[in-house]
Amino acid sequence: MAVTQPVAVTDEDFEQEIEQHQGLAMVDFWATWCGPCHIVAPMVEQLAQEYEGKLKVAKLDVDGSQKTAMRFRVQSIPSILFFKDGKHVDTVVGAVPKAYLVEKVEQHLG
Repeated sequence: MAVTQPVAVTDEDFEQEIEQHQGLAMVDFWATWCGPCHIVAPMVEQLAQEYEGKLKVAKLDVDGSQKTAMRFRVQSIPSILFFKDGKHVDTVVGAVPKAYLVEKVEQHLG
């Protein structure tokens, strides 16, 4: 069985991958130079596996996709944005504990 990894999204395919997705999607806005982003990354990958089939998990590199980051007013990274049926419903800013992210996922799945 293949390990479920977060999908990399960009300005070009964000609308198709996230805003046209039916159900819950979580997008990690990050950058390679961002220390706290590397703390959050393994948790994001674990959530992709734990909620496979229930949650779409994506990562967006803000350096390569500034237009999307600006559109959703992402000013600090890591920022994790939640989308339900294509609509932005929640934002978590900073390196937070995995339990907090699980709580958010459960809240929006329910």
